[in-house]
Amino acid sequence: MAATVLRGVRSADGTVGDLAFDKGRLIDPADAGRGARRIDAAGLMVLPGLVDLHTHLREPGREDAETVRTGTLAAARGGYTACFAMPNTDPVADTAEAVRRLAALGRRDGAAEVIPVGAITYGLAGRETTDFQRLHEAAGVTVFSDDGRCVRDAAVMRAAFQAVRRFGGVLAQHSQDDDLAGPRACCGSPARAERLGLPEWPAVAESAIVARDVQLAQDSGGALHVCHVSTAESVEILRWAKARGLPVTAEATPHHLLLGAAAVETLDTVYKVNPPLRDDEDAEALRAGLADGAIDAVATDHAPHAPADKALPFPEARPGMIGLEQSLAAVMETMILTGRLSWPALVQRMSAAPARIGGAADRQGRRLAVGEPAAFVLIDPTRRTLVNREDSLSKSRNNPYHGLDLPDPVVLTCWRGQLTYDGLAAA
Repeated sequence: MAATVLRGVRSADGTVGDLAFDKGRLIDPADAGRGARRIDAAGLMVLPGLVDLHTHLREPGREDAETVRTGTLAAARGGYTACFAMPNTDPVADTAEAVRRLAALGRRDGAAEVIPVGAITYGLAGRETTDFQRLHEAAGVTVFSDDGRCVRDAAVMRAAFQAVRRFGGVLAQHSQDDDLAGPRACCGSPARAERLGLPEWPAVAESAIVARDVQLAQDSGGALHVCHVSTAESVEILRWAKARGLPVTAEATPHHLLLGAAAVETLDTVYKVNPPLRDDEDAEALRAGLADGAIDAVATDHAPHAPADKALPFPEARPGMIGLEQSLAAVMETMILTGRLSWPALVQRMSAAPARIGGAADRQGRRLAVGEPAAFVLIDPTRRTLVNREDSLSKSRNNPYHGLDLPDPVVLTCWRGQLTYDGLAAA
């Protein structure tokens, strides 16, 4: 296959020039040769491929909602070149065999790199820790999570920190105190919960676990990653941890940055998510935390569901939203177009930091330089569209951005030197 040259493209720092790639690597444009495919990229921007620390691909077990193939096609459409696949599949990714099988599915079907996340406890039951070392050796697993469930037992969590520290692993916690936010909890706005008659999911149910786990990380020296931060109180705890140099990182989701609890007034279950959408002051705290570094990364928590799982009363419906295709759009709308983040800072939050946290910085989130892997996304930062859920490459349609006027930036995505999404060809 001939080399490809993007002509006159702009990098995140504003430099304009040509970018060329061949055989999976970035090359000097002067070496592309006469037969190279040349794309006029004037006015377009190139960024390192985005990396998602928190993707639910549903395979194995719920292929009616998503598969590795459909999920990674949606990821590529959103500019992602890597997805960390969460372990709450059926069976759970809690054994060496399970994570090897998921890695093999990724190699066979993935339109982005699929990096398995291992479970912290067997069956996500919160009682007995998995064999972290075996999972690490089986498929290079460095991130472990019971996401969807919180590891409630502090002694179990402390033992897990001590175990993963031996090989540089990280625990990604779903922070939810079930004594404060039980299985039906679904409304993150106290006033709306009372008015709508919905079970409240109080902010303290998140921040209490974040505070506990920060202390456990300090005690053990183990690395903590806080999933889908949603409250102002949690952001303040993260600032406290960062000020003390503790091994603590965190992520915010696009939907918590862009959407608010007002959407729940519709009682449309597409807006049911865990943790829930919260009041404006919480969303504002998340944006500020992402801007000042208290929150390290954006992660989608892409959570596809079959229609029947959402066609229930609000408290009973499955929580979760799809988000891979509109993630960059939501961050642009809330952070770039408002001046809160620069483009280089966005690259850090959506590419470099997630790759570093997840132990994939040797191949993902890298600078765009000759000799580096050809993993990048070409975007048009001026293009917008009305989001239509039926246009999604995901198998599911629980898209909370449906009908919104948002940026539509992604033109091409390249991973391993292959165009995994080609919007030019589709145009």
